Amino acid sequence: MKTPTNCQSHIVKISLAAAIGALILTLGARVSRADETCSSPYLARIDGQEEFVYVWTLGVEGMGDGADKLVTVDVKPGSPTYGKVVSSSSVEGRNEAHHGGFTDDRRQLWLAGLESSRVFIFDVHSDPAKPKLTKTIDNFAETTGGAVGPHGAYALPGRVLIPCLSNAKDKGGKTALVEYGNDGNYITTHWLPTKEDARGASGAEVADGYGYDARVLPRKNALLTSSFTGWNNYTMDFGKLTADPEAMKHFGSTMVMWDFHARQPKKVFQVPGAPLEIRWAWGPNHNYAFTATALTSKLWLVYADDRGEWQAKEVAPIGEAKGGVLPVDISISADDKTLFVDCFGDGKCRVFDISDPQKPKQIYEKQIGKQVNMVSQSWDGKRLYFTSSLLARWDKQGADNEQFLRGYAWDGKELKPAFDLDFTALKLGRPHHMLFGSTKIGANRTTIASN
Repeated sequence: MKTPTNCQSHIVKISLAAAIGALILTLGARVSRADETCSSPYLARIDGQEEFVYVWTLGVEGMGDGADKLVTVDVKPGSPTYGKVVSSSSVEGRNEAHHGGFTDDRRQLWLAGLESSRVFIFDVHSDPAKPKLTKTIDNFAETTGGAVGPHGAYALPGRVLIPCLSNAKDKGGKTALVEYGNDGNYITTHWLPTKEDARGASGAEVADGYGYDARVLPRKNALLTSSFTGWNNYTMDFGKLTADPEAMKHFGSTMVMWDFHARQPKKVFQVPGAPLEIRWAWGPNHNYAFTATALTSKLWLVYADDRGEWQAKEVAPIGEAKGGVLPVDISISADDKTLFVDCFGDGKCRVFDISDPQKPKQIYEKQIGKQVNMVSQSWDGKRLYFTSSLLARWDKQGADNEQFLRGYAWDGKELKPAFDLDFTALKLGRPHHMLFGSTKIGANRTTIASN
Protein backbone atom coordinates (compact mmCIF):
# COMPACT_ATOMS: atom_id res chain seq x y z
CA MET A 1 0.00 0.00 0.00
CA LYS A 2 1.38 3.37 -0.94
CA THR A 3 2.08 5.70 1.96
CA PRO A 4 -0.47 8.54 2.01
CA THR A 5 0.87 12.02 1.30
CA ASN A 6 -0.11 13.29 4.75
CA CYS A 7 2.07 10.57 6.23
CA GLN A 8 5.23 11.94 4.61
CA SER A 9 5.50 14.80 7.09
CA HIS A 10 5.22 12.32 9.94
CA ILE A 11 8.06 10.24 8.48
CA VAL A 12 10.24 13.35 8.14
CA LYS A 13 9.61 14.10 11.81
CA ILE A 14 10.51 10.54 12.74
CA SER A 15 13.70 10.80 10.66
CA LEU A 16 14.70 13.84 12.71
CA ALA A 17 13.61 12.04 15.85
CA ALA A 18 15.83 9.09 14.98
CA ALA A 19 18.89 11.30 14.51
CA ILE A 20 18.41 13.29 17.70
CA GLY A 21 17.15 10.21 19.51
CA ALA A 22 20.48 8.47 18.88
CA LEU A 23 22.24 11.35 20.66
CA ILE A 24 19.75 11.23 23.50
CA LEU A 25 20.31 7.50 23.85
CA THR A 26 24.06 7.99 24.09
CA LEU A 27 23.79 10.75 26.68
CA GLY A 28 21.05 8.96 28.57
CA ALA A 29 23.06 5.75 28.89
CA ARG A 30 24.80 7.23 31.92
CA VAL A 31 21.54 7.83 33.77
CA SER A 32 20.51 5.10 36.20
CA ARG A 33 17.09 3.88 35.10
CA ALA A 34 15.23 0.61 35.25
CA ASP A 35 13.07 -0.77 32.49
CA GLU A 36 12.58 -3.73 30.22
CA THR A 37 15.63 -4.31 28.07
CA CYS A 38 13.43 -5.24 25.10
CA SER A 39 11.56 -1.93 25.03
CA SER A 40 11.52 0.62 22.21
CA PRO A 41 14.36 3.18 22.23
CA TYR A 42 11.69 5.86 21.78
CA LEU A 43 9.89 4.93 24.99
CA ALA A 44 9.90 7.17 28.07
CA ARG A 45 11.85 5.32 30.74
CA ILE A 46 10.96 4.38 34.30
CA ASP A 47 12.95 6.32 36.89
CA GLY A 48 14.25 3.81 39.41
CA GLN A 49 12.87 0.29 39.75
CA GLU A 50 9.67 -1.01 38.17
CA GLU A 51 6.70 -0.97 40.57
CA PHE A 52 4.21 -3.08 38.64
CA VAL A 53 4.21 -5.89 36.12
CA TYR A 54 1.28 -5.71 33.71
CA VAL A 55 0.29 -9.16 32.42
CA TRP A 56 -1.86 -9.48 29.29
CA THR A 57 -3.79 -12.65 30.04
CA LEU A 58 -5.86 -15.02 27.88
CA GLY A 59 -9.30 -15.84 29.23
CA VAL A 60 -10.31 -19.46 29.76
CA GLU A 61 -13.89 -20.64 29.40
CA GLY A 62 -15.36 -21.48 32.79
CA MET A 63 -12.50 -19.82 34.70
CA GLY A 64 -13.52 -16.63 36.48
CA ASP A 65 -15.29 -14.36 34.01
CA GLY A 66 -13.72 -16.25 31.10
CA ALA A 67 -12.50 -13.04 29.44
CA ASP A 68 -9.07 -11.77 28.44
CA LYS A 69 -7.77 -9.32 31.01
CA LEU A 70 -4.95 -7.01 32.00
CA VAL A 71 -3.62 -8.15 35.37
CA THR A 72 -1.49 -5.79 37.49
CA VAL A 73 1.01 -7.28 39.94
CA ASP A 74 2.82 -5.29 42.63
CA VAL A 75 6.61 -5.77 42.49
CA LYS A 76 7.70 -2.91 44.76
CA PRO A 77 10.31 -4.20 47.24
CA GLY A 78 8.99 -4.08 50.80
CA SER A 79 5.40 -3.55 49.72
CA PRO A 80 2.81 -5.49 51.77
CA THR A 81 1.32 -6.67 48.47
CA TYR A 82 4.64 -7.55 46.80
CA GLY A 83 4.17 -10.40 44.35
CA LYS A 84 0.38 -10.13 44.55
CA VAL A 85 -2.33 -9.10 42.11
CA VAL A 86 -3.52 -5.57 42.91
CA SER A 87 -5.98 -5.10 40.04
CA SER A 88 -7.51 -6.84 37.06
CA SER A 89 -9.39 -5.29 34.15
CA SER A 90 -11.28 -7.54 31.74
CA VAL A 91 -12.04 -6.81 28.09
CA GLU A 92 -14.85 -8.19 25.99
CA GLY A 93 -14.55 -11.88 25.20
CA ARG A 94 -11.56 -14.05 24.36
CA ASN A 95 -9.41 -12.59 21.61
CA GLU A 96 -6.21 -14.65 21.88
CA ALA A 97 -4.50 -12.04 24.05
CA HIS A 98 -0.91 -11.93 22.90
CA HIS A 99 1.44 -8.94 22.95
CA GLY A 100 1.21 -5.24 23.66
CA GLY A 101 3.23 -2.07 24.03
CA PHE A 102 3.20 1.48 25.33
CA THR A 103 2.90 4.73 23.43
CA ASP A 104 6.14 6.72 23.47
CA ASP A 105 4.96 8.90 26.38
CA ARG A 106 4.03 5.75 28.32
CA ARG A 107 0.55 7.06 29.04
CA GLN A 108 -1.22 4.33 27.08
CA LEU A 109 -0.80 0.58 26.85
CA TRP A 110 -2.02 -0.99 23.60
CA LEU A 111 -2.90 -4.70 23.85
CA ALA A 112 -3.64 -6.89 20.84
CA GLY A 113 -5.84 -9.91 20.20
CA LEU A 114 -4.39 -12.27 17.59
CA GLU A 115 -7.64 -14.05 16.80
CA SER A 116 -10.19 -11.21 16.87
CA SER A 117 -7.79 -8.52 15.56
CA ARG A 118 -9.07 -6.17 18.24
CA VAL A 119 -6.71 -3.71 19.90
CA PHE A 120 -7.48 -2.56 23.44
CA ILE A 121 -6.08 0.77 24.63
CA PHE A 122 -5.57 1.26 28.37
CA ASP A 123 -4.80 4.43 30.32
CA VAL A 124 -1.84 3.48 32.55
CA HIS A 125 -0.96 7.06 33.47
CA SER A 126 -3.87 8.26 35.59
CA ASP A 127 -3.52 5.38 38.07
CA PRO A 128 -0.68 2.99 37.18
CA ALA A 129 -1.91 0.46 39.77
CA LYS A 130 -5.35 0.31 38.15
CA PRO A 131 -5.17 0.65 34.34
CA LYS A 132 -8.44 1.64 32.70
CA LEU A 133 -9.70 0.59 29.27
CA THR A 134 -10.41 3.76 27.28
CA LYS A 135 -10.79 2.62 23.67
CA THR A 136 -11.18 -0.51 21.57
CA ILE A 137 -10.18 -0.69 17.91
CA ASP A 138 -12.59 -3.27 16.50
CA ASN A 139 -12.39 -2.49 12.77
CA PHE A 140 -8.71 -3.28 12.30
CA ALA A 141 -8.95 -5.40 9.13
CA GLU A 142 -11.33 -3.01 7.39
CA THR A 143 -9.28 0.06 8.30
CA THR A 144 -5.85 -1.33 7.44
CA GLY A 145 -6.70 -2.75 4.04
CA GLY A 146 -6.86 -6.37 5.13
CA ALA A 147 -4.12 -6.85 7.72
CA VAL A 148 -5.17 -9.12 10.60
CA GLY A 149 -3.55 -10.72 13.63
CA PRO A 150 -2.00 -7.64 15.27
CA HIS A 151 0.99 -8.94 17.19
CA GLY A 152 1.54 -6.04 19.59
CA ALA A 153 2.51 -2.36 19.56
CA TYR A 154 5.94 -0.74 19.30
CA ALA A 155 6.45 2.88 20.33
CA LEU A 156 7.54 5.41 17.72
CA PRO A 157 7.41 9.20 18.13
CA GLY A 158 3.73 10.10 18.36
CA ARG A 159 2.54 6.75 17.03
CA VAL A 160 2.73 2.98 17.39
CA LEU A 161 3.94 0.40 14.89
CA ILE A 162 1.84 -2.77 14.86
CA PRO A 163 3.41 -5.80 13.16
CA CYS A 164 0.77 -8.28 12.00
CA LEU A 165 0.74 -12.02 11.39
CA SER A 166 -1.92 -12.58 8.74
CA ASN A 167 -4.36 -11.16 6.20
CA ALA A 168 -8.13 -11.14 5.81
CA LYS A 169 -8.13 -12.61 2.29
CA ASP A 170 -6.84 -16.14 2.93
CA LYS A 171 -5.70 -15.91 6.57
CA GLY A 172 -2.30 -17.22 5.57
CA GLY A 173 1.06 -15.76 6.53
CA LYS A 174 1.33 -12.83 4.11
CA THR A 175 0.87 -9.70 6.15
CA ALA A 176 1.84 -6.12 6.91
CA LEU A 177 3.13 -3.50 9.31
CA VAL A 178 0.50 -0.99 10.40
CA GLU A 179 0.85 2.46 11.95
CA TYR A 180 -1.62 4.21 14.22
CA GLY A 181 -1.31 7.58 15.90
CA ASN A 182 -1.25 7.80 19.68
CA ASP A 183 -4.78 9.20 19.35
CA GLY A 184 -5.95 5.79 18.12
CA ASN A 185 -6.44 6.86 14.51
CA TYR A 186 -5.11 4.83 11.59
CA ILE A 187 -2.20 6.24 9.58
CA THR A 188 -0.89 3.73 7.03
CA THR A 189 -0.10 0.11 6.08
CA HIS A 190 3.16 -1.36 4.74
CA TRP A 191 2.91 -4.86 3.25
CA LEU A 192 5.84 -7.25 3.69
CA PRO A 193 7.81 -8.05 0.52
CA THR A 194 6.97 -11.22 -1.41
CA LYS A 195 8.42 -13.00 -4.42
CA GLU A 196 5.63 -11.49 -6.50
CA ASP A 197 6.10 -7.99 -5.10
CA ALA A 198 9.51 -7.50 -3.51
CA ARG A 199 8.93 -3.74 -3.22
CA GLY A 200 12.51 -3.09 -4.30
CA ALA A 201 14.17 -5.37 -1.75
CA SER A 202 17.09 -7.61 -2.62
CA GLY A 203 16.70 -11.31 -1.83
CA ALA A 204 13.28 -11.39 -3.49
CA GLU A 205 13.73 -15.05 -4.38
CA VAL A 206 13.18 -16.04 -0.72
CA ALA A 207 10.66 -13.34 0.25
CA ASP A 208 7.55 -14.93 1.79
CA GLY A 209 5.66 -11.88 3.06
CA TYR A 210 5.37 -13.28 6.59
CA GLY A 211 5.62 -11.13 9.72
CA TYR A 212 5.94 -11.28 13.50
CA ASP A 213 8.21 -8.86 15.39
CA ALA A 214 9.46 -5.40 14.37
CA ARG A 215 12.30 -3.47 16.06
CA VAL A 216 14.23 -0.29 15.26
CA LEU A 217 17.90 0.67 15.58
CA PRO A 218 17.58 4.46 15.13
CA ARG A 219 21.24 5.39 14.65
CA LYS A 220 21.48 3.04 11.65
CA ASN A 221 18.06 3.92 10.23
CA ALA A 222 17.31 0.20 10.51
CA LEU A 223 13.95 -1.50 10.97
CA LEU A 224 14.16 -5.29 11.25
CA THR A 225 11.19 -7.66 11.00
CA SER A 226 10.84 -11.40 11.61
CA SER A 227 8.27 -14.04 10.63
CA PHE A 228 5.99 -16.68 12.15
CA THR A 229 2.77 -18.07 10.68
CA GLY A 230 -0.74 -17.03 9.69
CA TRP A 231 -4.16 -17.10 11.34
CA ASN A 232 -5.03 -20.53 9.91
CA ASN A 233 -2.10 -22.09 11.76
CA TYR A 234 -1.94 -20.20 15.05
CA THR A 235 -5.65 -20.81 15.73
CA MET A 236 -5.30 -24.56 15.06
CA ASP A 237 -4.89 -27.18 17.78
CA PHE A 238 -1.15 -27.78 18.19
CA GLY A 239 -1.37 -31.56 17.88
CA LYS A 240 -3.45 -31.29 14.73
CA LEU A 241 -1.08 -28.69 13.30
CA THR A 242 2.09 -30.70 13.81
CA ALA A 243 0.42 -33.77 12.29
CA ASP A 244 -0.51 -31.84 9.14
CA PRO A 245 2.45 -31.79 6.70
CA GLU A 246 0.83 -29.14 4.51
CA ALA A 247 0.14 -26.79 7.43
CA MET A 248 3.73 -27.18 8.65
CA LYS A 249 4.94 -25.81 5.32
CA HIS A 250 3.32 -22.48 6.13
CA PHE A 251 5.76 -20.98 8.60
CA GLY A 252 7.96 -17.98 8.01
CA SER A 253 11.59 -18.44 7.04
CA THR A 254 12.70 -14.85 6.52
CA MET A 255 13.72 -11.62 8.16
CA VAL A 256 13.60 -8.26 6.42
CA MET A 257 15.83 -5.21 6.86
CA TRP A 258 14.01 -1.96 6.09
CA ASP A 259 15.00 1.64 5.54
CA PHE A 260 13.22 2.86 8.65
CA HIS A 261 12.71 6.48 7.59
CA ALA A 262 11.25 5.55 4.20
CA ARG A 263 9.55 2.35 5.42
CA GLN A 264 11.17 0.70 2.43
CA PRO A 265 12.23 -2.98 2.57
CA LYS A 266 15.89 -3.21 1.53
CA LYS A 267 17.02 -6.81 2.02
CA VAL A 268 15.36 -10.16 2.70
CA PHE A 269 17.35 -12.74 4.68
CA GLN A 270 16.63 -16.45 4.58
CA VAL A 271 16.33 -17.58 8.22
CA PRO A 272 14.68 -21.02 8.26
CA GLY A 273 12.48 -22.18 11.10
CA ALA A 274 10.28 -19.23 12.14
CA PRO A 275 12.53 -16.50 13.59
CA LEU A 276 10.50 -14.86 16.36
CA GLU A 277 11.54 -12.13 18.81
CA ILE A 278 14.16 -9.57 17.77
CA ARG A 279 16.53 -8.00 20.30
CA TRP A 280 18.86 -5.23 19.17
CA ALA A 281 22.05 -4.73 21.17
CA TRP A 282 22.18 -1.50 23.19
CA GLY A 283 25.87 -0.53 22.94
CA PRO A 284 26.52 2.61 20.85
CA ASN A 285 28.82 0.67 18.51
CA HIS A 286 26.99 -2.66 18.64
CA ASN A 287 25.27 -2.92 15.29
CA TYR A 288 23.61 -6.30 15.63
CA ALA A 289 20.48 -8.09 16.78
CA PHE A 290 19.63 -11.62 17.90
CA THR A 291 16.66 -13.83 17.18
CA ALA A 292 15.78 -17.46 17.89
CA THR A 293 14.14 -19.83 15.42
CA ALA A 294 11.24 -21.71 17.01
CA LEU A 295 11.17 -24.73 14.70
CA THR A 296 14.91 -25.33 14.37
CA SER A 297 16.14 -24.23 17.84
CA LYS A 298 18.93 -21.94 16.63
CA LEU A 299 20.26 -18.54 17.61
CA TRP A 300 20.74 -16.20 14.66
CA LEU A 301 22.66 -12.95 14.44
CA VAL A 302 21.79 -10.08 12.10
CA TYR A 303 24.78 -7.75 11.93
CA ALA A 304 26.53 -5.05 9.94
CA ASP A 305 29.73 -6.43 8.39
CA ASP A 306 33.00 -4.53 7.89
CA ARG A 307 31.54 -2.81 4.83
CA GLY A 308 28.41 -1.79 6.69
CA GLU A 309 26.30 -4.34 4.81
CA TRP A 310 23.65 -6.21 6.77
CA GLN A 311 24.11 -9.98 7.02
CA ALA A 312 22.38 -12.85 8.84
CA LYS A 313 23.97 -16.04 10.13
CA GLU A 314 23.26 -18.92 12.49
CA VAL A 315 25.57 -18.62 15.50
CA ALA A 316 24.55 -21.26 18.08
CA PRO A 317 22.26 -24.21 18.75
CA ILE A 318 19.69 -23.94 21.55
CA GLY A 319 19.49 -27.14 23.59
CA GLU A 320 20.33 -30.63 22.46
CA ALA A 321 16.93 -32.33 22.48
CA LYS A 322 15.96 -34.28 19.38
CA GLY A 323 13.29 -32.33 17.56
CA GLY A 324 14.25 -29.08 19.29
CA VAL A 325 13.14 -27.27 22.43
CA LEU A 326 10.84 -24.68 20.79
CA PRO A 327 12.64 -21.47 21.83
CA VAL A 328 10.14 -18.64 22.03
CA ASP A 329 11.09 -15.43 23.84
CA ILE A 330 14.58 -13.95 24.33
CA SER A 331 15.90 -11.11 26.49
CA ILE A 332 19.22 -9.29 26.07
CA SER A 333 20.94 -7.65 29.03
CA ALA A 334 21.51 -3.90 28.92
CA ASP A 335 25.29 -4.43 28.78
CA ASP A 336 24.94 -6.76 25.77
CA LYS A 337 26.77 -9.56 27.57
CA THR A 338 23.96 -12.00 28.35
CA LEU A 339 21.00 -13.44 26.46
CA PHE A 340 18.15 -15.28 28.20
CA VAL A 341 16.31 -17.78 25.98
CA ASP A 342 12.96 -19.27 27.03
CA CYS A 343 12.18 -22.72 25.63
CA PHE A 344 8.53 -23.71 25.65
CA GLY A 345 9.25 -27.33 24.77
CA ASP A 346 11.08 -28.27 27.97
CA GLY A 347 10.15 -25.31 30.20
CA LYS A 348 13.74 -24.16 30.64
CA CYS A 349 15.42 -20.78 30.43
CA ARG A 350 18.87 -21.05 28.89
CA VAL A 351 21.40 -18.28 29.46
CA PHE A 352 24.06 -17.46 26.87
CA ASP A 353 27.24 -15.43 27.15
CA ILE A 354 27.09 -13.16 24.09
CA SER A 355 30.17 -11.06 24.82
CA ASP A 356 31.31 -12.27 21.42
CA PRO A 357 28.04 -12.05 19.46
CA GLN A 358 29.49 -14.21 16.70
CA LYS A 359 30.12 -17.06 19.17
CA PRO A 360 27.43 -17.29 21.88
CA LYS A 361 28.06 -19.88 24.60
CA GLN A 362 25.48 -21.34 26.95
CA ILE A 363 26.56 -20.75 30.56
CA TYR A 364 23.48 -21.68 32.60
CA GLU A 365 20.00 -23.14 32.47
CA LYS A 366 17.05 -23.17 34.85
CA GLN A 367 13.84 -25.18 34.91
CA ILE A 368 11.14 -22.51 35.15
CA GLY A 369 8.11 -24.77 34.78
CA LYS A 370 6.52 -27.52 32.73
CA GLN A 371 6.15 -24.85 30.05
CA VAL A 372 7.51 -21.31 29.80
CA ASN A 373 6.99 -18.59 27.23
CA MET A 374 7.78 -14.93 27.92
CA VAL A 375 10.70 -13.41 29.82
CA SER A 376 11.08 -9.75 30.88
CA GLN A 377 14.32 -8.45 32.36
CA SER A 378 14.95 -5.29 34.38
CA TRP A 379 17.43 -2.77 33.01
CA ASP A 380 19.87 -3.37 35.88
CA GLY A 381 19.77 -7.10 35.13
CA LYS A 382 18.83 -8.06 38.68
CA ARG A 383 15.24 -9.18 38.15
CA LEU A 384 13.55 -11.44 35.62
CA TYR A 385 9.90 -12.35 35.23
CA PHE A 386 8.49 -15.36 33.40
CA THR A 387 5.04 -16.34 32.13
CA SER A 388 3.78 -19.64 30.82
CA SER A 389 1.23 -19.39 28.01
CA LEU A 390 2.15 -19.55 24.33
CA LEU A 391 -1.22 -19.72 22.55
CA ALA A 392 -4.58 -20.97 23.82
CA ARG A 393 -4.58 -24.00 21.52
CA TRP A 394 -0.83 -24.62 21.76
CA ASP A 395 -0.37 -24.76 25.53
CA LYS A 396 0.33 -28.16 27.07
CA GLN A 397 -2.41 -30.33 28.50
CA GLY A 398 -3.19 -31.89 31.87
CA ALA A 399 -0.62 -31.52 34.65
CA ASP A 400 1.82 -29.88 32.23
CA ASN A 401 -0.56 -26.97 31.68
CA GLU A 402 0.94 -24.79 34.38
CA GLN A 403 -0.14 -21.14 34.15
CA PHE A 404 1.98 -18.75 36.16
CA LEU A 405 3.85 -15.51 36.61
CA ARG A 406 7.15 -16.17 38.38
CA GLY A 407 9.66 -13.62 39.54
CA TYR A 408 13.37 -14.37 39.96
CA ALA A 409 16.47 -12.59 41.16
CA TRP A 410 19.61 -12.87 39.00
CA ASP A 411 23.07 -12.42 40.53
CA GLY A 412 24.98 -13.07 37.33
CA LYS A 413 25.33 -16.75 38.10
CA GLU A 414 21.99 -18.13 39.22
CA LEU A 415 18.25 -17.48 39.02
CA LYS A 416 16.68 -17.52 42.50
CA PRO A 417 12.88 -17.54 43.04
CA ALA A 418 11.32 -14.34 44.37
CA PHE A 419 7.57 -15.00 44.01
CA ASP A 420 5.16 -17.34 42.25
CA LEU A 421 1.59 -16.57 41.16
CA ASP A 422 -0.64 -19.45 40.03
CA PHE A 423 -3.00 -17.89 37.48
CA THR A 424 -5.16 -21.02 37.37
CA ALA A 425 -5.71 -21.08 41.13
CA LEU A 426 -6.47 -17.36 41.01
CA LYS A 427 -8.99 -17.99 38.20
CA LEU A 428 -7.31 -15.41 35.97
CA GLY A 429 -6.43 -17.41 32.86
CA ARG A 430 -3.31 -17.94 30.77
CA PRO A 431 -0.65 -15.24 31.36
CA HIS A 432 1.25 -14.15 28.28
CA HIS A 433 2.98 -10.81 27.69
CA MET A 434 4.48 -8.70 30.50
CA LEU A 435 5.27 -4.99 30.63
CA PHE A 436 6.61 -2.83 33.44
CA GLY A 437 4.68 -0.02 35.10
CA SER A 438 5.55 2.71 37.57
CA THR A 439 4.34 5.94 39.12
CA LYS A 440 7.74 7.46 38.29
CA ILE A 441 8.20 7.99 34.57
CA GLY A 442 11.05 10.01 33.08
CA ALA A 443 10.74 12.48 30.22
CA ASN A 444 9.88 11.19 26.78
CA ARG A 445 13.29 10.73 25.18
CA THR A 446 12.14 11.95 21.77
CA THR A 447 10.02 14.89 22.94
CA ILE A 448 12.43 17.48 21.52
CA ALA A 449 12.76 15.69 18.22
CA SER A 450 9.07 15.03 17.69
CA ASN A 451 7.76 18.56 18.35
